[in-house]
Amino acid sequence: MKSQFLLDPEITFLNHGSFGACPKPIFENYQSWQLQLEHEPVQFIQHKLPKYLKAAKEALGKYIGCSGDDFFFTANPTIAINTIMRSLKLQPGDEILATNHEYGAMDRTWDFYCKKSGAHYIRQNISLPVISKHQVIEDFWKGYTEKTKVIFLNQISSATALIFPVKEICEKAKVLGLITIIDGAHVPGHIDLDITDLNPDFYTGTLHKWMLAPKGSSFLYVKKEFQNLLDPLIVGWGYESETPSPSLFLDYHEYQGTRDVSAFLATPAVVSFLKENDWHVKAQQSKALILQHYKIFCDLLGSTPICPITSEFLGQMCSIPIRTGKPKELKEILFRKYKIEIPVMKMEQALFLRISLNAYNNLEDLEILKAALVEIKQQTKLLL
Repeated sequence: MKSQFLLDPEITFLNHGSFGACPKPIFENYQSWQLQLEHEPVQFIQHKLPKYLKAAKEALGKYIGCSGDDFFFTANPTIAINTIMRSLKLQPGDEILATNHEYGAMDRTWDFYCKKSGAHYIRQNISLPVISKHQVIEDFWKGYTEKTKVIFLNQISSATALIFPVKEICEKAKVLGLITIIDGAHVPGHIDLDITDLNPDFYTGTLHKWMLAPKGSSFLYVKKEFQNLLDPLIVGWGYESETPSPSLFLDYHEYQGTRDVSAFLATPAVVSFLKENDWHVKAQQSKALILQHYKIFCDLLGSTPICPITSEFLGQMCSIPIRTGKPKELKEILFRKYKIEIPVMKMEQALFLRISLNAYNNLEDLEILKAALVEIKQQTKLLL
């Protein structure tokens, strides 16, 4: 599959999780939309775009398990979460219950809005190593109090690569009358997703990571009962529209002035590519490599796995605990000297080397990483 991607063949790319990678056929479809836009921008934007956008949303809705009328495209989950926070109207003392495994940009966003509202962002500790799903759920709910109003949870952690039991947590949150917001940035195209079955109030995910879409393609799903409560992050022509659609929700959030939406319009090509290339099978092959090699890498680096080595907790990524006093230098030498693109992740005081694989990876890529780590351990003081 490497020949299908635009990645530099000189680089051993073990970092699909950060920004994804786009196959040539999808990228060509993306560029064809850009050309159509430039050939006749007025007709494209004012007359043709609504039809094209509807087709893209129908294709994505079927893939993620919800109606196309219940979500809108965004460039990334950060925009999506900012849109939600703007509308929550939290009061001083209200609490948002999250974990200490959330994405750093999300932590910062919550901190910003909490300073404005007087609410409190609770980063409940999920202890490592994880022993069981029951332990994760039990740890999480220890942070609940009578002041808790919102649950915020990543379905797959960026730093630790762990899959969280969001369905079970959403179910209990509903019983408690809490608002549920799920950050699924790493989920679509990575593990099975059926938003209707999960039943969150809000859900955001990316297409440009594991679904292989062009960069800047994500979505925000909002349950119907919350749609009219969500203020637009960008106020434009959709607000008090002169030609309103049947959905005030979509009017408010889909019209944001002139912008290139070609990445969104490539969605049908994205879904077709995944189906035509049996991507579910290819994803399983990558997951098998992770499960087979996680402990091997932990042993190599003198650490232990942070979870049971099963598909309940791991997908196409794993995070190996490492000890180093120079994480930036380690990442730099892996790239500059060994031509390996791989991130060193930080969560509080812990450091992890995160491997994320897709169909363009194979056993040889992992062997290249192993050899580099052995040499670094022998010749430098970057790994303790």
